[in-house]
Amino acid sequence: MIGKGVSAVEEGVKKRIEKLREQINYHNYRYYVLDSPEISDAEYDALMAELRRLEEEHPQLITPESPTQRVGAAPVEAFGVVEHLVPLLSLANVFSYDELLAWHRRASNLIPGRSMDFVCELKLDGLAVALTYSDGRLTTGATRGDGYRGEDITQNLRTIRSIPLSLPKDAPEEFEVRGEVYLSKAGFEKLNEERAREGQPLFANPRNAAAGSVRQLDPRITAKRPLDIYIYALGWAEGNVPPSHWETLEYLKSLGFKISPYNAYVTDISEVENYYQHWLEERENIEFESDGIVIKVNSLDLQRQLGVVGHDPRWAVAYKFPAIQATTRLLDIGISVGRTGSLNPFAILEPVSVGGVTIKQAALHNEEDIRRKDIRIGDTVIVQRAGEVIPQVVGPVVSKRSGEERIFVMPSRCPACGGEVVKPEGEVMARCINTSCPAQIYELLTHFVSRPAMDIDGIGEKLAAALLHSGLVKDVADLYCLCEHEQELIDLERMGKKSAQNVLNAIERSKDRPLSSVIFALGIRHVGAETAELLASHFGSMDRLARASEEELLSVPTIGPKIAESIHLFFREEANLRVIDKMRRAGVRLQAEVAKAKELPLAGQEFVVTGRLEAFTRGEAEAWIKELGGAVGSSVTGKTTFLVVGADSGSKLEKARALGTRLLGEEELRHLLEEANK
Repeated sequence: MIGKGVSAVEEGVKKRIEKLREQINYHNYRYYVLDSPEISDAEYDALMAELRRLEEEHPQLITPESPTQRVGAAPVEAFGVVEHLVPLLSLANVFSYDELLAWHRRASNLIPGRSMDFVCELKLDGLAVALTYSDGRLTTGATRGDGYRGEDITQNLRTIRSIPLSLPKDAPEEFEVRGEVYLSKAGFEKLNEERAREGQPLFANPRNAAAGSVRQLDPRITAKRPLDIYIYALGWAEGNVPPSHWETLEYLKSLGFKISPYNAYVTDISEVENYYQHWLEERENIEFESDGIVIKVNSLDLQRQLGVVGHDPRWAVAYKFPAIQATTRLLDIGISVGRTGSLNPFAILEPVSVGGVTIKQAALHNEEDIRRKDIRIGDTVIVQRAGEVIPQVVGPVVSKRSGEERIFVMPSRCPACGGEVVKPEGEVMARCINTSCPAQIYELLTHFVSRPAMDIDGIGEKLAAALLHSGLVKDVADLYCLCEHEQELIDLERMGKKSAQNVLNAIERSKDRPLSSVIFALGIRHVGAETAELLASHFGSMDRLARASEEELLSVPTIGPKIAESIHLFFREEANLRVIDKMRRAGVRLQAEVAKAKELPLAGQEFVVTGRLEAFTRGEAEAWIKELGGAVGSSVTGKTTFLVVGADSGSKLEKARALGTRLLGEEELRHLLEEANK
């Protein structure tokens, strides 16, 4: 029954608020205490945003125990409890430039006539901690907890090498700094690989891995994990401190604290948007997981004037990146057969929106990955979409299992042809060994006629399928025999005489394609367009390439053992040699037309380019290197001759230094290329 004076609408709002609070408290517990979330950050943010909106519209329904009146979850008593002298608050979120401008207007209205500058920081997806120092020594380390009381994890934090245990004599007598403990993407992958080998459950993401590592009751476990920290604020201090946040960070850096190199000082809100857009584009290149940026008013005096509203500071806000994760149900696991015979599992999903795109299918990589992540048909799964990359299934939400989920089993017969499926030793992919498998022939044929390969215009997916279905083409070399079956070609559906002649003309023109295109067109495993160019330049003919030993192949810049083995095996297969011989007899050019790379000035030298170049683009630099006979690699290895270092270089620079690789600045590269060009 509805109480006196309470409308049906208000009663409905009250029930919705209670339901939201119940859901949010549950997910807070799983996220902060168990380190095992069941929903994505975006879904959690949506629940919290709805609750905030309803409470703002109906302030009489706000209660002290509402999640909006707290910051996180209560501390776990087993660790011991630390009272925060100054509350360690969470941040309000904005999701668009319009919302950022609205935050800026609200702050400006509270300090009329005062101008604001800002500090922009990448928002780390880790675990917030507070470190207290007394007389130059670390005395206490605590989690955020509920913002007022955190867990005492001092002994665990002492194991993180980037946290100084003692400070210079000029440090304040007593003070607290705040930072984010995190696990890099590389560290996260390594940790999960180790857990998989040991049969332990995998962490869903780096944030949970970091939180789970720091909140171990045994510090020895924490010490084994590659944790790191960035200090992002001064909590409080006895004595004088710099007047601005930017200067404070520089001061803390001088004391030996690790400060994020991604921080930026900006003078107006439009520069904030520029910073946001830059890192939104470069998101995949950040060493750690980041779900947005944090904007802070630079002046500490203005921060004090702006104060706090509810449990969020008015002087700072988080500007979130578009969501890249969501949860949905895995309906089934399908299999596609690649042109090299690989059986590729993929997830068939209950449709879900991720980053504004509706996702129905996602990559599952291979059978071992499915086993490692313990993904089962019927699971609720976390789906991730990063940039333009194909969506991936990150892992299952094990706590939502009903017991009816099914373990995936790779089929023993090819779904395309019924042929035998084998898994070569040392490989992760199962493969169909039937060389006449229609799935492989179709994929290879569409690859063979594509623009980067033989560039046979007029043969699209439908005509390729028709040629195979009619029996006119049984392998790719049969294309060069179609001139003997012109009438049968004309008789194909939607062809006609003119279309058939256009196709035959395109096939004839393709006979004069560069050797590199022919090599690429053959569909050799691990051989892309760039590798094909290197092989054509180095060997000069298809015959020389076919006779090359694995040792000879390994002498080619950027060719590693896996590629060398794949090429060698390809040319040991009689069926492949018959296809090449058929192409030779049809008049396809199998000799290189241009000078071999070994005759060019940069022959035998491998370049890797990292960072942003100013005078020309990375593509222009790489093209110039190739023209002069040099090879261009994507990663630094022992075979790399030069690392070209541009602005904002990343981990490649560290690896090059470790290997002793020669480094070239942009001007040095230009000088080297100009000299070689002479």
